[in-house]
Amino acid sequence: MMERESTSMLNSMVRRQHSIAQAAGSALAIAVFALASQFAAAAQNNQSNSTANTGSPTAPRVQNNPTAQNPLMTVPEDFAGLKLAPGFLLNVMVYDEPDLSARVRVDKEGNIGMPFVKTIHVGGDTVAQAKQRIEDKFRSDGILKNPQITIDVEQFATTSVTVMGEVQNPGKVELLAPHSLLDVIGMTGGETSLAGNEVELKRQVDGGMQSTVYHYSRGSDGSTIRDVMVSPGDTVMVRRAGIVYVLGAVNRPGGYTMQENGELNVAQAVSLAQGLVMQAKVNGLRVVQHDKDGKPVEVPVSYNKIMEGKETPLQLAAGDIVYVPISKTKAILSSTTTLIGQTAAASIYVAKPF
Repeated sequence: MMERESTSMLNSMVRRQHSIAQAAGSALAIAVFALASQFAAAAQNNQSNSTANTGSPTAPRVQNNPTAQNPLMTVPEDFAGLKLAPGFLLNVMVYDEPDLSARVRVDKEGNIGMPFVKTIHVGGDTVAQAKQRIEDKFRSDGILKNPQITIDVEQFATTSVTVMGEVQNPGKVELLAPHSLLDVIGMTGGETSLAGNEVELKRQVDGGMQSTVYHYSRGSDGSTIRDVMVSPGDTVMVRRAGIVYVLGAVNRPGGYTMQENGELNVAQAVSLAQGLVMQAKVNGLRVVQHDKDGKPVEVPVSYNKIMEGKETPLQLAAGDIVYVPISKTKAILSSTTTLIGQTAAASIYVAKPF
C-alpha cells in the first residue's frame, strides 16, 4: 500500500511539473508573439511615414543619395546672348553625318571652315544664329536637304571686363555676353565715396583703342549709362571726383571732392573747410590754378568782397588750391611749389553737394 501511495504521489508531481512547463511555454510564446507584433507595428509605422513623405512606399530617399544631386554647372544667365568672337573653339555636330561634323576655331576674321563648304562667317553671331547660318550653308550648297546642327562652345575667348578706378571691388568681371555699363558697375559693388561723375569706356575697334567718356553720378537714376553696352574685353574706368585743396588758416585744412555736378567756388570751399580761424589774413587769400599748359598760376581773391556780395566767387576746377595765410609774411614765404607739395599729405574729405 505504501508503494501504491508513493507511485500516486510521483504521478501527481510529474503532472504538476508538466502543467508548470506548459504554462511557462505558453507565457514564452505570448511574449515572443507580443515582441514580434511590436516590431511589425514599428515597421508598418516607418513605412507609413515614408509613404506620407514621398507619396509612394517604394520611393527612393533622394536626400541620402549623393549621386542624385545635379553635377552639371549652372548655365550663366547671359549665355543666350553670347557673341562668338575670334578664338572661340566650337564643336559643330551634324546629326547622323559624322563626316560633316568638326571642331573648329573662329579665326581673326570671325570665320570658320566646315567640311565640303567654304568659310562661314559667324563672328558677332550668337550660338543660335551661327547654328542657323551653318544649316543654311549646307542647304544652299546642296549638301544636305534638312541639316540638323548642334554647336557646343568648348573654349571661350575673352570672357571678362576689367573695371578699375573708384569702385568697391576693382578687377576683372566675368562676362560672356554684353551687359549695360550700369550693370557692370553694379557687379563690382558700386562706386566708392570718392567716385566722380565721369566713367570712361575703352575698347578695341578696327585694331585701335577707342575711348568714350560718359557722365554719371551716384545720385542719378543711371539713365545716361543704362543703354551703353559693355562687351567682353572692354575696360571700364570710374574716375575719381575732382579734388580742391583748402590749406592754411582754416579750421579743417585738406582736400575736398567735387561731388555730383562737379562744381565748387571759393566761398563754398572755405565753408567745407569749416571756415576761417581767428588769425586768418583774408586779404592775402589766393587760389593756385593751372593754365592750359599745366603750369601753376596764382589768382588773388578778395574774400571780403565775396562775403559782402560785391564780387562773384571764383569758380574752382579739380586740382585747384585755396590758400588762406595767417600773416602777410606767411603769405610771402608760402610759395606755389610749397603749397603743391602740401597737397600730397593732405587729408581727403567727401564733400556733400550744395
